[in-house]
Amino acid sequence: MTIQDAYTDWSATYDSDRNLTRDLDQQVARQQLATLRCKSILELGCGTGKNTPLLASIGEHVQALDFSAGMIEKARAKVTAPDVTFEIADIAKRWPAQDQSFDLIVCNLVLEHIEDLNFIFAEASRVLVDGGRFFICELHPFRQYLGKRARFQRADDTNHITAFTHHVTDFTNAALANGLMLKEMKEWWHEEDEGNAPRLISFLFVNSVQPNR
Repeated sequence: MTIQDAYTDWSATYDSDRNLTRDLDQQVARQQLATLRCKSILELGCGTGKNTPLLASIGEHVQALDFSAGMIEKARAKVTAPDVTFEIADIAKRWPAQDQSFDLIVCNLVLEHIEDLNFIFAEASRVLVDGGRFFICELHPFRQYLGKRARFQRADDTNHITAFTHHVTDFTNAALANGLMLKEMKEWWHEEDEGNAPRLISFLFVNSVQPNR
């Protein structure tokens, strides 16, 4: 099953399945982003719209992308704010966004399914205004080393979704190569994770001013 087909299948139960990673990610997004105020926000991999209402509350306009039709359908039903637009798009290809058109990009629980991080950061640098921010929250590499990855249950079958292991330096090196400076990095545990490796890692990068661009 392709990644796209897997998420379309999962969309039917994504919001109701027991999922500590999803729940923790939503808490992290609120904690890290709720006090920001932005003109334009690009959400990569919006899924069922888990974090989209938060982004709508801090941004004047939100463009939410996902390549799963099933996920987008759920998100559109959940989020009806007039300042939010949804679009089916594959972020592994050129994004449907103009150069220097967003001051915040948000990407949660998506990049484990993207093999080429350099392309993601190159596109982020292209569409961010100078000084714009790129917030990422992902499954921690430590969890990936233990064999953890996105999965969902159907009857007695567990569907594991194709994932790529990215080390912390893969993120920071791809960012540096594309003019994005690391401002903050944090590790996160769910309350049920006591004694275990961190579940999530978050990064906040800033697009450096490039006067000759």
